[in-house]
Amino acid sequence: MLREVILSSAFFMTTTARPAFRSAIEAYISQHALPIDKYSHQPRLYALALTLAQTAQLSFDDDILHAAVWLHDLGVFEGHRPVNPALLANWDNVAYACRVIPELLQQWNFPAEKIPAVINAIEQHAAHCQPATPEAILLHDADVLEQLGAVGIMRTLCKVGRDTRYATHGSAVKVLEKALELPAFLLLPAAQLLAEQRVNLLHHFLSSLADETFNVEF
Repeated sequence: MLREVILSSAFFMTTTARPAFRSAIEAYISQHALPIDKYSHQPRLYALALTLAQTAQLSFDDDILHAAVWLHDLGVFEGHRPVNPALLANWDNVAYACRVIPELLQQWNFPAEKIPAVINAIEQHAAHCQPATPEAILLHDADVLEQLGAVGIMRTLCKVGRDTRYATHGSAVKVLEKALELPAFLLLPAAQLLAEQRVNLLHHFLSSLADETFNVEF
C-alpha cells in the first residue's frame, strides 16, 4: 500500500509541473533538521499521511499537506530552539513555527491563500488536539502513529544522552510506555487500524525489555 501511494505520488509529480516551492521547502528542512536524525521524520510522515488519505478516501489539498508535514517541527531543530536549558524547558516550538513559517512560505512563492491552512494544521498537530480540516487531520494522525511501533522506538531511543528529556534509557522507556495511550487520540479509522500493529510491537518490546533487564535500572 505505501509503495503504491509513493509511486502514485511520484507519477503525479512527473506528469504535472512540480511547484518550485515544494523543492524549496524540502531543501530548507534538509539543511535545518538538526540533529541529523530529525530529518527522516518529514519524508516518512508525508508518505504515511498520503497512505492514510488513500485508505480513508479523504480529499485534501496536497500543497497544504506537504508544507504542513515538512515544516511542522521547525521549532524543535537546533538553531531554532533555545540552547539555554531553562528557556528550552518552557519552549513553545509550535508557536515559534507558526510565527516564522508564513514569511518563509512567502519567500518561496507558496500560494498566499493557502498559508493560513498550513498554519492551522501545524497548530493542531499535537495528539490532544481535535483538528477539523483534512490536511490537519492527516498530519495529526500520521504524527501520532510515528510515535508508535518500531519507528517510535527508534525515534525515542536515539535521543538518550543528548536530549534533556532523555537523560537515561529508563527515561526514554517511560516515554514509550506513555505512548501506549496515544491511539485514543487518533481520529481516522484507517489510522486506528494501523495503530494496532504498532501498539502490539511496542508492547512486545517493553515486555521483552522488562524480561531481559532483571529489574536493573537502565
